[in-house]
Amino acid sequence: MKRLPILALLALLLPGAALAQREQSVWLFGQQAGLSFPADGGTPTPLLTSKMTTYEGSAVATNQQGQLLFYTNGEFVFNRQHQVMPNGRKLMGSNSSTQSALIVPDPGSGNVFYIFTVGAQGGPNGLRYSTLDMTRDQGLGDVVRLNALLVSPVAEKLAAVRHQNGRDVWVVAHRWNSSAFVSFLVTPDGVQSKPVISNIGSMHAGPGRNAIGAMKFAPDGRKLAVALWREANKYEVFDFDRSTGQVRNVKSFAPYPEAYGVEFSADGSKLYGSSNGEGGGQAQIYQFDLQTGKAAVIGKSANRKVGSLQRGPDGNIYVAREDNQFLGLIQNPNAEAAKYLDDGLKLGGRRSKLGLPNFITEPE
Repeated sequence: MKRLPILALLALLLPGAALAQREQSVWLFGQQAGLSFPADGGTPTPLLTSKMTTYEGSAVATNQQGQLLFYTNGEFVFNRQHQVMPNGRKLMGSNSSTQSALIVPDPGSGNVFYIFTVGAQGGPNGLRYSTLDMTRDQGLGDVVRLNALLVSPVAEKLAAVRHQNGRDVWVVAHRWNSSAFVSFLVTPDGVQSKPVISNIGSMHAGPGRNAIGAMKFAPDGRKLAVALWREANKYEVFDFDRSTGQVRNVKSFAPYPEAYGVEFSADGSKLYGSSNGEGGGQAQIYQFDLQTGKAAVIGKSANRKVGSLQRGPDGNIYVAREDNQFLGLIQNPNAEAAKYLDDGLKLGGRRSKLGLPNFITEPE
């Protein structure tokens, strides 16, 4: 029993390790759908308490024990009692933006959180952040600053990874009508307004729909993948420097019409992508071996559209299926012989749309 305080102290001294424990165990998404992942890494169970409907992006905040704090679709912020916060109604994301929202805890405070949002289809709302204080509204939390502008316009891509120092966080977006990634650093002093800019890879430009598609970090934070929906129809993988925020060295996989979701396997050796075919043709899941460059179809969906891919705490990768009572499931994603199950996990009567929650990547 004497070892417990020591372990607790170590958890406090190692923020990345502590945060990764249970802080991605609650997923809320789609049409009031949700999942709860058990601490033992077993099969998640449906959550039926959500009041949020979102066609695409969402984000969820919990404490280190995995207890819900609040959640958002980039427009509304709901507290743990599933009520909209008093000032949580006018965020400038969009429930039809691929990665509408992302929640980053203030590295210097246990009570302050930043909600980053990106608007839809390269529109003027751009990348913004709102500040939330959990001490407000009798501990249920409230938004104390709304929609501070960082850069506009941007694509619908939004991702975050812990800095190499284990404390700060890089928030990465992509400028619209540009080849520039923008990396903003979040420190105990707040959100730094001057980004690190990396001009590399494809132009994200054209009709507004071309802004669609996800961006994800590999588990170790050293790779960054994007999906370009139209007319580029491709996936791109880059190197990322967690010390400087720079994006380098592009590798492309194309053509994959209407590329939408991306996710890495837990060991970082494979990238998975969802694609719906030109004009909503055959919905397929692809596997890319990042060591050999080999690409393969690992599954097809009966759905007309599939969307986001998200790796769960159990190591499996879940696939959003539009307006469906099941998520798709990629089993054993580290392996070349990974298996896709279209009716992978039942949502207890609720329905998925195209999005799954967006989380910070916490390298061990």
